[in-house]
Amino acid sequence: MAQITLGRTGITTSSTAFGALPIQRTPLEQAVKILRKAYDGGITFFDTARAYSDSEEKLGRALSDVRENIFIATKTQAVTPEAFWRDLETSLELLRTDYIDIYQFHNPKVCYQPGDGTGMYECMVEAKRQGKIRHIGLTSHRLDIAKTCINSGLYDTLQFPFSYLSAPEELELAERCKEANMGFIAMKALAGGLITDSATAFAFMTQYENVLPLWGVQRESELDEFLAHMKNPPQMTAERWAFIERERRELTGDFCRGCGYCMPCPAGIEINICARMSLLIRRSPSQRFLKPEAQAKMKKIEECTACGRCVSKCPYGLDTPALLRKNYEDYQQILAGKVIVG
Repeated sequence: MAQITLGRTGITTSSTAFGALPIQRTPLEQAVKILRKAYDGGITFFDTARAYSDSEEKLGRALSDVRENIFIATKTQAVTPEAFWRDLETSLELLRTDYIDIYQFHNPKVCYQPGDGTGMYECMVEAKRQGKIRHIGLTSHRLDIAKTCINSGLYDTLQFPFSYLSAPEELELAERCKEANMGFIAMKALAGGLITDSATAFAFMTQYENVLPLWGVQRESELDEFLAHMKNPPQMTAERWAFIERERRELTGDFCRGCGYCMPCPAGIEINICARMSLLIRRSPSQRFLKPEAQAKMKKIEECTACGRCVSKCPYGLDTPALLRKNYEDYQQILAGKVIVG
């Protein structure tokens, strides 16, 4: 079974990691079953966050008795030292552990450094001194912050969106981390659901020997898919490269990645779904996108005031109100039968 070492952390783990964001949407007992099955299937790295509602609790319930055999990474969105310590203690309690392998600043607006006046990096150092964390990491969706993180030499790992749809300068981060002896953790390996061919996505990741991809799992069937890929890794063939090139041409330009950092919307619009409905409904045709509930979500776009809050918070610099309008117009065409999908 293929393994990956995360730079200077020395953490060597299965090259397939469990992304525990989606598991928060799974009922408790089923979530525990899925997490345990992942461990039994050979997965040893689990990534969660304080912000993922009950994800940490589910992970703790499922895996506390095998804690010494796994690696846990979690995150804090704290912006003050007081909140940092509250988050850390809560995570330790819910995860049923006395240490966290990698503790990460969760998409911060700046790359925290010693002496910057926030005291945040100093909290990480103290938590490590106390033995409550073993390595310091940072997650980001912003290229400038990711580069600052690498250049600082202060962080053991970087977590960043990384898939075959990533731009060249984003893919370059993997090599920069390798040169800096940092661990690189790939979030959104399926581009927030836009990539539907998991075998090709898996094969692409194997081209990077230092990249640890997180595969978000919500259902047992999804886990089974990735466990099968672990046992029989899909190979990168000429046909798959051609498919990737077609995918890249289709998705070149501005599109919503579904990260959700623009939320909440003052008008109540579910932006991370509505701003990419055209792609979702074409790439993963499903009647659920046309049900009354979905229509009601899309109709909320009519209440958009173009206040600009989503634009100011988008890590990709998108004109979100324009994307919403474009998707709503397209959706109306589909409902009217003027555009056929599926």
